[in-house]
Amino acid sequence: MAFADLLEQVGSTGRFQILHVMLLCTPVLMMASHNLLQNFVAMVPPHHCSTHSNMSQTQLSPEEILQITVPLNEAGKPQSCQRYVAPQWHLLAKNGSSSTERDYGVVLEGCVDGWSYNMTDMTSTIISDWHLVCDLRSLKQMGQTIYMGGVLVGALVFGGLSDRYGRRILLLISNLLMAVSGTCAAFSPSFSLFCLFRFGCGMALSGLGLNTFSLIVEWIPTRVRTFTGTATGYCYTVGQMLLPAAAYFITDWRWLTLTVSLPFYVFFLIAWWFHESSRWLAINNKTEQAVKMLKSVARFNGRHKEGEKINVKMLQESMKKELSCSQGTHSALDLFRTPKMRIMTFCLSATWLSTSFAYYGLAMDLQKFGVNIYLIQVIFGAVDIPAKVVITVCMSFIGRRPSQCGALVLAGVTILINILVPYDKQTVRTCLAVVGKGCLAASFSCCYLYSGELYPTIIRQSGMGWVSMMARVGAMVAPMVQLTGDYIPWLPGLIYGGAPILSGFAAVFLPETLGTHLPDTIQDVEDRYDQHAKLKIKTAKVNTYSTSEFGFIVFNSDITRMGAVKV
Repeated sequence: MAFADLLEQVGSTGRFQILHVMLLCTPVLMMASHNLLQNFVAMVPPHHCSTHSNMSQTQLSPEEILQITVPLNEAGKPQSCQRYVAPQWHLLAKNGSSSTERDYGVVLEGCVDGWSYNMTDMTSTIISDWHLVCDLRSLKQMGQTIYMGGVLVGALVFGGLSDRYGRRILLLISNLLMAVSGTCAAFSPSFSLFCLFRFGCGMALSGLGLNTFSLIVEWIPTRVRTFTGTATGYCYTVGQMLLPAAAYFITDWRWLTLTVSLPFYVFFLIAWWFHESSRWLAINNKTEQAVKMLKSVARFNGRHKEGEKINVKMLQESMKKELSCSQGTHSALDLFRTPKMRIMTFCLSATWLSTSFAYYGLAMDLQKFGVNIYLIQVIFGAVDIPAKVVITVCMSFIGRRPSQCGALVLAGVTILINILVPYDKQTVRTCLAVVGKGCLAASFSCCYLYSGELYPTIIRQSGMGWVSMMARVGAMVAPMVQLTGDYIPWLPGLIYGGAPILSGFAAVFLPETLGTHLPDTIQDVEDRYDQHAKLKIKTAKVNTYSTSEFGFIVFNSDITRMGAVKV
């Protein structure tokens, strides 16, 4: 893996890498805001049918008018979607007794005159502006599904294009697309146009995520990859906590959408400074540009003399194997071309799909917990901090694979336990959901790093695009699964909890990448699997030898690395 040596020569952790990573991480703060924006712009306020038009001429108070116009539900609150056909004046004479509201013969009708909303938390939402309640309540989930559909399409489009045209140009396009689409969504005159522009925001988010991660990981050495990947994840965590703060002070959904979109115009201008990945340039036979980038980094890091020693011939000689293996065109089909690539892609697909599916199943319906929505959003964001600390330590010392498996299984078990907790135990249910969400956030943190280390450079963006697409499939399906709770209350929890457990077992078949170099070609991936298989055989032989000769069983899976000591 000669590129690592060239990177060390020009400075692998110098000023360039620090500034490069910091600038790339800044837009991630606002990516979280766009991803979870639906929680606030589509908040469902308490609502009930508007009273009859002629009631305004009476001398009754608003409470009395509501009493004789709208029946109460089982919780003693005004029904959301029905009212009396005619005012029930007798209810005033009976001091508001609710028993007669359920007498046989009372005729009800829908909200023919519209709805009245209690706008306590937000002054306006897309729900109140376009009346997405009652028969149209499923449109709220459709809006989020359409947004995730944009993220899915963006993963397909931007993943392949960035492998062909480079990371930097696609990052520029993604920033501009996010800025323009978000601005247009804020001024949308109809729900249909709002969904269309949110679809564009979703596409842009995929392009930003994929190209930001690749530009980061391809300019840093192996030894700081875990730390840098986790730091990037913390930017998303902070973004989750900034969103409720912004929503608390900006209570109009249009201004809130505009607020989280305008910064991307600035990010678009900053992105012109970024250097294209020299690793990608070299693999794609653009060696002169790759050398130019490396020399520029060397100057920025104060290693001018070391940078001048690098030339096209040196780059070609040092990456002869990678360049020869990367000849020809590559596409997403390469993800399934060889047996080892198929196994890896299938396992990663299951991991990403279930993580995203369960994550958005929990994170995108905060009102069901019965807690202040601003507070619960902050808690859901804050839990990522300890979760990512733990997963970082685990990935660094235990390894990527056991960390990935453990996070998924623990998340699934927590969600399944929540099914058994009574609905009136809101505090317990919220705590379990927070733990589950933290485990899923840890799984996401591991997913990004693990997948980037598993896929080779020549198709890394295609691979990341594919698994990101699978994640968005999970995110698209998650809102639809919530609707099944109207018929079988425990079914969504069973599905959200079962999926991570199954994928946790699928991740067992992935190879470990702790302490290994990034693969550049598909052959590197095949060789890694072969080495992994040989290590398993060798470990089995050592364990058998230890048992028969020393009379005890060896449980340490790293005994081949540590060595067996004969006493």
